[in-house]
Amino acid sequence: MREITYLEAVREAISQEMRANEDVFMLGEDIGVYGGAFGVSRGMIEEFGPERIRNTPISEAAISGTAVGAALTGMRPILELQFSDFITIAMDNLVNQAAKIRYMYGGKGSVPLVVRTPSGSGTGAAAQHSQSLEAWMAHVPGLKVVQPSSAADAKGLLKAAIDDPNPVIFYEHKLLYKTSEHVPEEPYSIPLGKADVKREGKDVTIVATAIMVHRALEAAEKLAADGIEVEVIDPRTLVPLDTETIIDSVKKTGRVVIAHEAVKRGGFGGEIAATIAESDAFDFLDAPIRRLGAEAVPIPYNPTLEKATVPSVESIVEAVKHTLPASFKKGRELHA
Repeated sequence: MREITYLEAVREAISQEMRANEDVFMLGEDIGVYGGAFGVSRGMIEEFGPERIRNTPISEAAISGTAVGAALTGMRPILELQFSDFITIAMDNLVNQAAKIRYMYGGKGSVPLVVRTPSGSGTGAAAQHSQSLEAWMAHVPGLKVVQPSSAADAKGLLKAAIDDPNPVIFYEHKLLYKTSEHVPEEPYSIPLGKADVKREGKDVTIVATAIMVHRALEAAEKLAADGIEVEVIDPRTLVPLDTETIIDSVKKTGRVVIAHEAVKRGGFGGEIAATIAESDAFDFLDAPIRRLGAEAVPIPYNPTLEKATVPSVESIVEAVKHTLPASFKKGRELHA
């Protein structure tokens, strides 16, 4: 059984889609001979040529505008933004054009483009290259937002994103590029809007995204040693959001911690918390909902400060324990 990295899974998904459909092409800065900022497109120009692996000027506004225009003509562009921070420069084309066109023209036009972009901290890239701005995109009607946490999910979700008739923002966490796992070689699709239960448990639900899925799973291992059985839910897509899987889990455990890397204030965790509070899962809660997110500061360059800014395994463990009754010693007591 072969294992490939998250980065290789992304490359494989794009290559398979480009072989299957001549309308699919990539555009972005240094994606040709150089292979992209993180090497995702390395080697692809040799197979597909410069017409389909198109280097662009350093202008996210120009790249996104070109992608919107190409999509309107029936092409399926995959736009690579070197760092997700620079989506701010592409905002007008994505928010005011791509997201609106299908609605404004009564479905007579659509913009089937995918914006792939690395996000998150942990690489020492500092304040302008380490942000997690996915909540901004999730706020905009007309945009779909994907955050895969594993190589297998990245491949299946990227195919679904490319096949989708709507604009999709596809966030790839930089720290996940070198992680690896078994990924099927043949093309496959994971539906957008279907969460994955990464670990089953009965005491506390953790809803985590991107790199936080891995920290939540590590926290769950530590908590298991104390008899606390944690269920870890990875939404995989913020828009559409699989509320049913989240709510069913909370109704089972009665306790929930939400963890994401973006700044806690205004982060997507607030949307998940509100969704739970507005559902019939509210009546099953045995403790207040707890959210974990980054401090409201720019991501520091200093590695110690950078690490301290975002949620850690230890802070997730602590948050889970805060949801438990003071008398709790072993997991069995919750259900005695």
